[in-house]
Formats: sequence, C-alpha cells, structure tokens
Amino acid sequence: MDLNYPADAEAYRGEVRGWLEENLPKGWFEPGFEMSADDRALFLDQWTSKLYGGGWICASWPKEYGGKGLSTMQSVVVAEEFANAGAPMRADFFGDTLVGPTILQWGTEEQKQEFLPKILSGTIAWCQGFSEPDAGSDLANLGTKAVLDGDEWVINGQKIWTTQGFIADYVFILCRTDPDAPKHKGISYLLCPMNQPGVEVRPIKQVDGSSEFAEVFFTDARCPKENVVGGLNNGWSVAMTTLGFERGTSATTGYRRFENELNHIIEVAKRNGAINDPLIRQRIALAWSKVQIMRINGLRSLTAVVQNRKDFGVAALGATNKIFWSEYHQQVMALAMDVLGPEAQLLLGDSGSEESVPGYGRRAVNTQYPANALQSSFFFSRSETIWGGTSQIQRNIVGERVLGLPKEPKVTA
Repeated sequence: MDLNYPADAEAYRGEVRGWLEENLPKGWFEPGFEMSADDRALFLDQWTSKLYGGGWICASWPKEYGGKGLSTMQSVVVAEEFANAGAPMRADFFGDTLVGPTILQWGTEEQKQEFLPKILSGTIAWCQGFSEPDAGSDLANLGTKAVLDGDEWVINGQKIWTTQGFIADYVFILCRTDPDAPKHKGISYLLCPMNQPGVEVRPIKQVDGSSEFAEVFFTDARCPKENVVGGLNNGWSVAMTTLGFERGTSATTGYRRFENELNHIIEVAKRNGAINDPLIRQRIALAWSKVQIMRINGLRSLTAVVQNRKDFGVAALGATNKIFWSEYHQQVMALAMDVLGPEAQLLLGDSGSEESVPGYGRRAVNTQYPANALQSSFFFSRSETIWGGTSQIQRNIVGERVLGLPKEPKVTA
C-alpha cells in the first residue's frame, strides 16, 4: 500500500482547492460558519449549476462525454478536497455513480449520446429496478419479464425497495428476456421510462411515517428495443458492473461519515456525563479503532485499483468492506442509544425543524415521528446489513470465491 500520491495528482489538489475557495460562500472556511435555512436553500439551488459549469459533475468521465477525463488518482483528490472543505457534491447517486458509468462501459454510442448529457445536466432522474419480493439476495431469481413486441419491450412484473421511484424519469431495470435459459443467462439490462401508463409506484411506509422506498408494478409497460445495455441476455454481467460501482466509490473518503458521527456521539457523551462510564469509554475506543480500519481498508482498495490487480483478494475487498462497515454501524448506533440513556426512548427531534446528521448533512425532522439525528441514524442502520448485498451473502462470497470452501447446500423440496 503506497501512501504517496503521484506528483500530478498532488498538483491537481491545489486547482481543486482554489476553485472551492473561489466558489463557496464567503466565510465558509471560517470556524463556526453557519447559514440560515433560507440562505442554505439558495446556496444548494445555485450550487449544482456551479458544479456543472466547473466540470466537477462526473469529472472522471471522458472529455467527449462531458467529463474532465481525470485519472483515478485525480478523481480521488477531487473527492478528498470536497470532503475536506465540507462542500457537497451533487447527490444524484443513481445517475452519476451507477447507471452513468455503466452506460460508459457497456452502452452503444447512441445510448451514450442520448443519456449521458442528460445525466450530467440533471435533466433526468433515475431509480434502480433490481430487487423483487422473491429476488433480493438471490437476484438471479428475478421474475419480471420483458417480451419483444415489434420495436418495443413489453414489461410485466414487480420491483421492490426502489429508492427515488416517486421522482425518477427512468429506471435501469433487470428483466428476464429468455425464460428458457439458465437463470443467470436469460436476463437483460433495460433503460425504461417511468412516466407512462403501466408503471405504478406505491410507497412503503416506514416506522417513522416516511416513505423513502417504494414498490413498483409494471403492467404492459413499454421500453424501446434499442434501450438494452450490454447486449441481449447479458444483463447479469452488466448488473455486476453497476453493483461494483456502488460498492467501490469514495475509497479514501467513505470512512469520514462514520468518523464525524462518532465524534458527535463522543460530544453527546461528554455533555451528559456518559463519558464517565468506563464501559462506554471502552466501546468508544473500539469504535474509533474500527473507523481507522475502514480508513486503511479504503487505501488498500485504492491501491488495488491503481495497480490493476485481479487476484481473488481484491475481489474479496468489496464483500469484506461491506460486511465490516454495515455491522460496525449497527454496533455504534447501539452505543449511541446507550449514550443517550433513558432519553433514547423519547422522540428528541424538534418537529418541523432541521437537524445536521453527522456525516450525512442536513435533514428535515419528520413531523409525524420527530426523532433526532442519532435516533434516525439508528433506525436507518438496521437496513444497512441488507441492502447492497446482505451480510450472509457477502460471507458466502468470501467463503466460496476466496477461501475455496464448498458452496452452501441448496434447499430442495
């Protein structure tokens, strides 16, 4: 693991920092800087345009598709400098991080020209149509079908846990296009319009009254024939690329949200006296050591990418990192509730206001269920060992593909 960045990447760091200093609000870098809710809303409204004008949205993309053509290490430097400054990047995770890079790698030239400029400009929003009620961890078991009818695919089926389903213009969806092929071989990756008859989005109500996720029903929905990405019946390989982008980003900055959150927990413990409990201090020390492991694992992952290593150890990094951070977060949020003590049983948020969620940014407190930042993070952490690949499946990947252990026995009727 080489901790010395190449000279061209370090030189680029100054350019990024200079742009941020010039374009962020006056006083941003001064201690204790705060903005009113109105000023912050205005800043965020204008910030995306500034990012787009500066070329920082998807800056790693090739220049011919609107990016800056940055190297891997230059892209890392951009992420680090934005994180150091506390400056937001545009939060279009599905477009910028998942489907955009997938189209770059697998798409036809026509697909690139059609979709990439709209992703960059933010004129279309995306959601992901992978999981189904009977195809979550076993994604290849999916049953949504697409049948070719002239120049269009006709889609029937159901997807679940669809984030952004309410606002998305398009869904990148996995459909079974050859029911007679082995289950991994008969799947295609389609770019399907959401705003059409035959697409119904239903909210999944959560314990706090919010509906971040949705289930989506497709009944004779239509998708252009040419919107297959990566070739017919090659959707499994394309989808694994998308999941690789999901699990492989922000190698040297991903740990910081956990670091910021832990610092917040420590401050709460100091204020209410919980820090005087030796068991609490011991658990805080353990949490701190795990955050440092995440930092080092990020550097290991980056080193593997830069060195273009293809060994099984590299393949295991994504799985082991996912297990580690998701299980850590559940443990540290249990610690947070113990630090709050009996007050954790009360709704501590100020209904109708905003709170800063350490490591995540600001959120509006739910008026129906006004939990504070730590309580909301506790609830959300319960899902993190499930989405993006369950801990059980990740352990199977490590056991079977890295350690060479026998495959898990299949359940038979």
